[in-house]
Amino acid sequence: MGNTVKYAYIVARVRAMKSKLIPKEMYPKFLNMEIPEITRFIGESEYKNDVEELGKKYSGTDLFEHALNQNLALTYRKLIEVSQNEANLLITEYLRSWDIWNIKTIIRGKFSGAKEEEILEDLVSAGQLGYRDLLEIIKVGTVEGVIAALEGTPYYPALEGFKGNLAEIENNLDRTYYSNIIKAAEDTGNKLFLKFLRTEIDLKNLKMLFRMKRAGMERDEITKLLIPGGMELKANDLARLSSLTFPEFVRALEEYSYWEAIADISNEFTSLINIETRLDKYGLVYASRISYYYPLSVLPILDYILSKKIEVDNLRMIVRGKETTLPEEIIKAHLVM
Repeated sequence: MGNTVKYAYIVARVRAMKSKLIPKEMYPKFLNMEIPEITRFIGESEYKNDVEELGKKYSGTDLFEHALNQNLALTYRKLIEVSQNEANLLITEYLRSWDIWNIKTIIRGKFSGAKEEEILEDLVSAGQLGYRDLLEIIKVGTVEGVIAALEGTPYYPALEGFKGNLAEIENNLDRTYYSNIIKAAEDTGNKLFLKFLRTEIDLKNLKMLFRMKRAGMERDEITKLLIPGGMELKANDLARLSSLTFPEFVRALEEYSYWEAIADISNEFTSLINIETRLDKYGLVYASRISYYYPLSVLPILDYILSKKIEVDNLRMIVRGKETTLPEEIIKAHLVM
């Protein structure tokens, strides 16, 4: 009984927040609007304060990008503020994925010589590294300096001994994140959270396998980049899938529950984007379904966190697509609806 009572308040708050998400039927309408019209629409929605505040500094798609990022960060921070005890711990740990995102973005930016303002545009301060922390880190000139600035954080062990291989360091960060969060879930004994995480790991590994199979990478290179701890794709499954040719790999996926999401588009000629969008959609539907069965648990919160991120991703995709005059079909293929 205690656990459900613990979650009752935060779940009620989350339900209210979820009811304010942009309805799915709006996305096709956005495709027929110009960027200023879309900005005006979100300026009258939950993004109103962000658009007004940032409108003094930015305009056009810059305003749109910054408003989306700020709103996402503030929304997630609010979840941490209104949660307590176990819910607070699990949400905090889960949202550390944004620290990982930001560290990767900063290191990539430094690596490619991007300007501070360009790096800043892609950061979302929704994790434990606040906006000011990130600003300080961005000011550091080199990748080595960025890594030194993160000493004392849980991410430093993944960054230590950087030898210039970006893929390796990004993978170390992902592995560190998931091993830490799985440990936190096991310590609380929250089986539902654990199941959700392990499914998320499977979906990440599937995307990675599709990408690397397409690129014709060797088994040993592939297995190094996969994350252990998945729900259905155990270590021996990953080893086997890594060693198959692309057609064999696709056929082998029929044994797993994820197959239904991609069965009709899994051939060699399908765009990777379409496959990844389908897997994202699977993750969203899965989160929604299990949160329905366990309404007074951490699951409705995770479902909302995912839904909110997808809303922001969809809006960003529409506006970026329009800015670069992408055909409507291509923009549509990128949307998770």
